[in-house]
Amino acid sequence: MMFSPTPARPRPVRVQLPGMPSATIRLQDGQRSSARLQTVSVTGGLLRVLRPLSPGAIVELFFPTASGAVLGLAEMLMPCVPAPLGLQPFRFVALDRGDLRKLHAAIALCLEQGGGSQADGVP
Repeated sequence: MMFSPTPARPRPVRVQLPGMPSATIRLQDGQRSSARLQTVSVTGGLLRVLRPLSPGAIVELFFPTASGAVLGLAEMLMPCVPAPLGLQPFRFVALDRGDLRKLHAAIALCLEQGGGSQADGVP
């Protein structure tokens, strides 16, 4: 049986927001942790954490942008091993429309101002 290849979707634009904003992580047990948002896209991003979280953990992630604060549910992925400070990727599993709009606007603004850059290695 032959399968025709489906066209690959382009990866979402990934940017580094100005100032590497602080992010608040709330775990399922209610504990909070803080991190720095190194890179972000509409599908996920990369956090600078002091202590990596368990891969697969579902957390609430809150961070400020120029377009307003964004709150979403995220799944923590496998930490980047060779990183000196803990770098841990995540993928968004739920964002409401308003937060998604703010995230799109923040990414567009970042690209327009030239303050951000497209980055590799982000979900």
